[in-house]
Amino acid sequence: MCGIFGYVGDESAGPIVYRGLETLEYRGYDSAGVALRSGGSDELTIEKRAGEVAALSVPTVPDAISAIGHTRWSTHGAPTDENAHPHTGCDDRLAIVHNGIVENYEAAKADLDEHTFTSETDTEVVAHLLERELDSLEESGPDSPPRDGSPGRPDGGTASREGESADAPDSSDVAWRVRRALESVVDRLDGSYAIAAIHERDDCIVATRNESPLVVGHGSNAAFLASDVPALVEHTREVTYLDDGDVAVLTPDSVSIYRDGRRVEPSISTVEWDADAAQKGGYDHYMRKEIHEQPTALRQALGSRVDVDTGTASLDVDFPQGYLESVEEVQFLACGTSAYAGRYAATLFESLADVRATSVTASEYAFTGGRDPWRTLAVAVTQSGETADTLSALREARGAGARTLGVTNTLGSSVTREADDALFIRAGPEIGVAATKTFASQVSTLALLAIAVGRERGTLTAATAREHLEDLTALPGAIQQVLDREEQIRAVATTFADSDAFFFVGRSYGYPVALEGALKLKEISYDHAEGFPAGELKHGPLALVTDETPVLAVLTDGAGRRESLNNVAEVQARGAPTIGVTTAGVDAGSLDVAFEVPDAGVFSPLVANVYFQLFAYHVANEKGRSIDKPRNLAKSVTVE
Repeated sequence: MCGIFGYVGDESAGPIVYRGLETLEYRGYDSAGVALRSGGSDELTIEKRAGEVAALSVPTVPDAISAIGHTRWSTHGAPTDENAHPHTGCDDRLAIVHNGIVENYEAAKADLDEHTFTSETDTEVVAHLLERELDSLEESGPDSPPRDGSPGRPDGGTASREGESADAPDSSDVAWRVRRALESVVDRLDGSYAIAAIHERDDCIVATRNESPLVVGHGSNAAFLASDVPALVEHTREVTYLDDGDVAVLTPDSVSIYRDGRRVEPSISTVEWDADAAQKGGYDHYMRKEIHEQPTALRQALGSRVDVDTGTASLDVDFPQGYLESVEEVQFLACGTSAYAGRYAATLFESLADVRATSVTASEYAFTGGRDPWRTLAVAVTQSGETADTLSALREARGAGARTLGVTNTLGSSVTREADDALFIRAGPEIGVAATKTFASQVSTLALLAIAVGRERGTLTAATAREHLEDLTALPGAIQQVLDREEQIRAVATTFADSDAFFFVGRSYGYPVALEGALKLKEISYDHAEGFPAGELKHGPLALVTDETPVLAVLTDGAGRRESLNNVAEVQARGAPTIGVTTAGVDAGSLDVAFEVPDAGVFSPLVANVYFQLFAYHVANEKGRSIDKPRNLAKSVTVE
């Protein structure tokens, strides 16, 4: 979940990499560091510190035109100066940064008894393995094979691998040796990794990935490397998404990609959004900005996909002829906020498409129960497209023979390459660690899929589909009405900010919104918050209710309003303050606080969720929390 940024070009590298790390800090903020190559002295300058990127001074090595940087989310070893990246071997000639987990690092470390280690990280093992491999290559010379028995440098007089004619020489002997050493080392690693390396004797960056994201940016007389696109767009919109096993060699005037030892032409994609989309735009926090971006995000998600007049939803997913009619089960595989979007979607599929639908926590997924793989559609829902648990579940489903669909916000992400089909939610960049606009966009996109499947299967009439599409297209305006009442929500949040705990309740479509509301509050305020089906309160959780535990209830259409009001009465009888979101014009009972939303049918709870988002935001802000960088969390969970 760490962030990697690299630059090589004709400008001073330090400030560019520092700014890249600031942009990527949502991926981890336990510590940060950079390694720069000083061209004048052929040496590496390394600076690293525990804490946020701001604790790291802007690197000032005027003649350094190549550098790599890292912002860390800790796995192996506490967030200390020593454990911060970059890491080096014993002689400091080569530095690396790493995102992921090396599962066999202890065994590898045991094989390096002649090396001295200075950190507790798994990453440092990779640096020492690279150092040893480079020693072997340099001892053998260009005309001899390296230690692993692979062929020597292509222009050094030795035979290359069969079919390796595309493996042209790298820009320098150093680049070639680092690449070949890295290829040899990663063959011995178990686990996930994105690794970037820089050497003291050459302005090049060598990088590779396996199950951790890494993107190359193509600039003018420059090349960039990042864990995520937002860090690249202020420099370039031309990017290459590396596949697992790819090795990239970046120099000021070229980008070379190697796959299975063969040089391949980079596949270049154009990023559609500009740098301003990844900035705060005058808001104090990314989270609040992204809450307010939801009307725009939903218009992008729905856009040309909706034809209300004919009651049809058009999606760029090409299922085989007759497949949807044969499907017996749809499985939604996801984690966190995406899992709650999947739970919402499962109810939609049951209702609109008349197909059994389940939402499974991806880390607990197993393809069992005698299901027919051909008649099972596994839908992996992941904002980043890189969530490790979700990708693992997707692989299991596909390995069992199920058809797979990835629903993501990220072009070129791993899920788009590994699933049979991909469906984009079109929400634009989301920087805040606590997901907001992507939840609404995920549910809306999956709702379109449910409508399309229902129409294809003949379980949904054009008239009924038209009603649902009208409700969907009304969502941006309905959400804007909630946003316009933010000051009222702030006042209520301030009133209850010092409460002991918070309960969120709802039924049917309101239940996943209750779960999501509780998740938002606990993520950014650090208060205890739980979401429950409203009817379950009396089966245990009611014992925790006091006059210091506000209960927030989804009481809109689509959320079992009448039954839930009975449950609200039960907590009121125990003295709990009650805050309810109701459909406009409907009796809200005797709530302490009532918020109204326009009627959006089964999507009304999605509008109610915006109240919960703003409530959580203002509770956290009142407490002075680090809203965009909540403790212990990172935006994209790329390790299992």
